[in-house]
This record gives sequence, structure tokens and C-alpha cells, in this order.
Amino acid sequence: MNVTSCEKNENKTAELTVVVSAEEFDKALEESYRKNKAQIAVPGFRKGKAPRKLIENMYGANVFYDDALDIILPAVCSQGVSESELRVVGYPNIKDVNFGDDKTVTVKYSVELYPEVTVGDYKGIKAVKPKAKVEDSAVDSEIASVQLRNARIQTADRPAINGDTVTIDFEGFVNGVAFEGGKGEDYELELGSNTFIPGFEEKVQGMTVGEERDLNLFFPTEYQEDLAGKPVLFKVKVKEIKEKILPELDDEFAKDVSEFDTIEEYKKSILENLTASKETEAQKAFEDAVLTKLSEVIEDDVPEAMINEFMDNQIQNMRAQLASYGMQLEQYMSMMGMTPETFRENMRPNAVRQIKTTLALEKIAELEKFEPTDEDVEKYYAEMAESYGVEVDAVKQNVPKDTIMRDLGIKKASDLVVENAIAEEPTEEEPAEEEKKPAAEKAPAKKTAEKKETAEKAPAKKPAAKKETAEKAPAKKPAAKKETAEKAPAKKTTAKKETAEKAPAKKPAAKKETAEKAPAKKPAAKKTSSGDKGNNE
Repeated sequence: MNVTSCEKNENKTAELTVVVSAEEFDKALEESYRKNKAQIAVPGFRKGKAPRKLIENMYGANVFYDDALDIILPAVCSQGVSESELRVVGYPNIKDVNFGDDKTVTVKYSVELYPEVTVGDYKGIKAVKPKAKVEDSAVDSEIASVQLRNARIQTADRPAINGDTVTIDFEGFVNGVAFEGGKGEDYELELGSNTFIPGFEEKVQGMTVGEERDLNLFFPTEYQEDLAGKPVLFKVKVKEIKEKILPELDDEFAKDVSEFDTIEEYKKSILENLTASKETEAQKAFEDAVLTKLSEVIEDDVPEAMINEFMDNQIQNMRAQLASYGMQLEQYMSMMGMTPETFRENMRPNAVRQIKTTLALEKIAELEKFEPTDEDVEKYYAEMAESYGVEVDAVKQNVPKDTIMRDLGIKKASDLVVENAIAEEPTEEEPAEEEKKPAAEKAPAKKTAEKKETAEKAPAKKPAAKKETAEKAPAKKPAAKKETAEKAPAKKTTAKKETAEKAPAKKPAAKKETAEKAPAKKPAAKKTSSGDKGNNE
């Protein structure tokens, strides 16, 4: 192959011309013939046995051309970018393919260039740092949680109250007809857990063992279509009531649940741990705020290819994470009341912000001449191997050294920016980072998936096979819209960005990245990625 021209344009693209020799294209034709000959029928020959020349004579000399181009174009585009020392994003756009009389092939294509950005004064950025104050109520809440986990369960001879666990038989009726999944026997229900539809647990409170009661309720309007908003009658019988007996908050309790001898020492330890956690959160929020401010100094437009690839990677990671909880991404979007289009649109501002942050940090690393040592690289490989539970050699096979060098440079730049930033006192109560982010930027926690599963169990479409707690509970609430925010760019910006996807991971990770890939696929696929010549496919 011979790169005959490379012209850079003002619109941040470059047009290249590459000539493929007759010998190179003939090899691609031969590969196409071997791949397709079994599907081509030729009279007098069994499929796969007809010679290539005979097939070309029968079906035309160009019968294998299209497939041969598919085979050779990735190498053509990759070599053009590499020889021209271009750093590009996205996939090439083929402009023209010309087959010469001398059997050579001339390919003209354009690529989008990796953005060159400028940064202003990146030292002394001012950002708000939240206070790391722990209220006494937080300590009390932590102790109460431990106290509850260590509670003793015993049978109660009194009316049921909130917090009790009652064993019940129940059956639900809509318009006088029992519905599937609306019946259960010996079902254990914790009152106050909000497991059933609104009003159910409240009306069970006050019942005694052996008592039967009719509960007239309504299904929520946001429920499965055939029952949503309808009135329902549940016939309930209480068979057993169990209560929690909390341990006394004294020195003996402290000895039982901790390494301390007194309750005061235990409380002090909890306060110290909560304070340390708060300080970590405050520092993380400060770092996020600083890097967000850094992204705002980049005025250049981010290439659309980089934005789309970033969002594609986030969606892929989120899909894998949801799958580990037994949920599909489409189900999650439906729960959030979003379409795929609005979901991506909500992701876009965060994608642009994080890409700009990475571009700025790359530029700072260049300006500061950060050059990671071989020891730095080996240490990074070792940390990744430990993180993913694989051998170091396996990581090295999947993650090029150039990628590690880039990531380490970005990390050093991030550390430099944060260390030189100026922390400001908050003027008012700042909302949590989780609350600031649109829904599409948040990944649901496991609890979300569990609640959705709970909501779909009752009333079930299929009757339970056994008459026990496995029977479906009647009419549970729709899943709460809880979610866990995907992380904004932090101090450790490089921590497993594109490397996270390349390394053999044991578990899904929602890592941010602007992966660098050279064009290595047929442009018709209309995909997007980013790349440099050091990481060509």
C-alpha cells in the first residue's frame, strides 16, 4: 500500500488517498473466494469445489470485489492514518474507490482529527468544598441500625404494630373474582416495609392472632395495566405475630457488637468513622467540582464521534451492570419514563463535560512534560491485574503500554490541578451530587432492581406452585426510582477508563473513557470511536 496524499482541512478533517497494489488486492480477492465459495452454485461442481476463475467467468470478474474491499479497507485506513501520523476520532468516511486497469485500487477517504485544545490558567481554580460535619443524629442512627440487627425475635401476644412481622393468609378479589398471584398462605410480612400496596400494611396493624379482616383498597395508578387503579378486596387472616426486642444501649451492648468496653467509646468510634467518611466525600466532591471548572475553560467543540462513543460505552457498561441485577436497560428506561432518545439526550451534557475534562488534562500533561517511568507503568499494570483478579501478563496483552502512559499522564495532571486548587466555603447547603445529575447519568443500585422485582411479583400472572411464603404477595408497590449516580470525573480520572474495557474484567464497571482507536472498520457501520496512531485496529 502506498499513501499518495494527505490533506488537512480547516474543518478539522483530513483527506487521504491510498493506492493498494494489484498483488495486495488479489490476496483479498482470494480470501473472499475461500470465504464465499461454499455458497456459490456452479453446474457440474459441488458447492465449494468450483475454481475461482470459473466462478469469476460465470458471475463476472467483480463477483468478489465488494467482499474483498470489506477485507482490505481496515488495513488501508489504518495504514493511511499511521503513515500520516494523524490522531483521529471515529471511523473513516470512504469518498471514492477506483479500480485501475493495472488491477490496483485507489481509495480516497476522510477522517475526523482528534481535537487540539488550549487551556488557560489551570492552577488556582476555585471550587466549593462541602463541610465534613457529622450530626449527633447520624451517630444515633448508626447505633440504632446496629441495635436493630441484634434484636431478639419473639412471639407477641397483643395486636400487631408497625415493625412487627406477621404471618398471614390472604386472598385478593377484583370485582368479586380472585386474580392470579393474589393469594398466599403462611406469608411473613414485616409491617412498615412497604412491601404491599398502600394501605395494606396499615390496615393489618391492630389485628390479633386468629382475627380475619377484609381490606378494601385500590391498586396504584402506576401498576400493571390490567389492575392499575382498580378497587381490590383482600381477605386477610393473622396467624402469628412476632416482635423485635431491642438490646439495651449499655456497656454490655458495646462489648457484644464492637471491640470497645463502654458505650461511650463505641459512640466515639462511630463518630470518628463517620467523620472520616464525610471528609472523603467532601474531598471527592471538591475534586469533581475542580475538574468540572477545568472542563469549562475548553471552548472548542467536541467532535460528535467522541460524544457518541462515550455515550455508547456508558450505555454498554450500564446494560452489563443492570444485567447482573436481572434487569434489562429497556426496563430501567421504562421505569424512569424515558425513551432511548431522551435517555441519550440526558447523557449528553455529562459526556461533553467529561470529554472536555480529559482533553484539558491531556494538554496539561503535555505542557508539564509528564513522562511516566517504566516503574510507574509496571506498578499500574500490577494494580490493574490485582483489581481484576488476573495475571499481569493477561493485562499487558489487552492493554497497550501507550494507553497506560497516557492514563498515567492524565492522572498526574489531575493531581496537579486539584493540589493547586483553592477550596471555598459553601455559601448554602449544596445539593448532593446524586441530586444534581439527570436520570440518564445515574446507574441503578442493586436495591432498585430488587424493588422492581418485588413490584412485579404481585399480583403475579402465574399462580404459585406452593402454598407458602413462595406464593406471590398481593399488589406490591411499583419500584422506587432509586438510583446511584455514575461518577463524575474525579481526581483519579484515569482509573480504568478505556483500559477498563480492554482488561479482562470480573465484574461490570461503569468507567468513563474516551477510547483511542484508529479506524479499522468499514465506514458504513456509522459507529464512533476515538483514536490515535498508537492504538490502531
